Amino acid sequence: MRHLKAHRKLGRTSEHRHSMLRNLATSLINSRDERITTTLPKAKELRPFVERAITLSRRARVFTDEGAANRALHLRRQAAGFFHAGNTAMSPATGKRKQLKPERTAGVAALRRLFDELGERYKDRPGGYTRILKLGHRVGDDAELAIIELVGNPREVEAIEAAKKRAKATTAKKKGSKKAAKSETTDTAEETEE
Repeated sequence: MRHLKAHRKLGRTSEHRHSMLRNLATSLINSRDERITTTLPKAKELRPFVERAITLSRRARVFTDEGAANRALHLRRQAAGFFHAGNTAMSPATGKRKQLKPERTAGVAALRRLFDELGERYKDRPGGYTRILKLGHRVGDDAELAIIELVGNPREVEAIEAAKKRAKATTAKKKGSKKAAKSETTDTAEETEE
């Protein structure tokens, strides 16, 4: 019986697997196109991982009463567990030459983007924030590849708008051609009457 065996091990130890999922989630949220290419089993494991973080950011938008800031901060700290913490514990000057503190890591930027942009985008969507598209098999090791992307990404929105413009243009051409044909038939009818 397969009781309590919910997730894939992906051939890694649990620490390595959690770190890999954090890296993939950070890459997905920080990517410009909001999509990454990975293997299908990794994408299937990443989907619930990212969707839980997005749900936390969505729930933080709902609070409006007193104490809302504290509850939103609590949800933000919970969501921070889905990304690597970053350089928060480093001293202002590090190294022998008193070098400046390095910039915050991608995990911190992903958390900021998650709560500022994605939480607002998905505030009315009750789940299903990601989509997995199968690509076929990789040449070297025959691993099945997939694209995992956020629903409603800029590329998708542009494609929908372009399709609407094309549909309007084709209907306008059809209407224009029908009107032209009608006017031609009326013109020929008038000429025959004369």
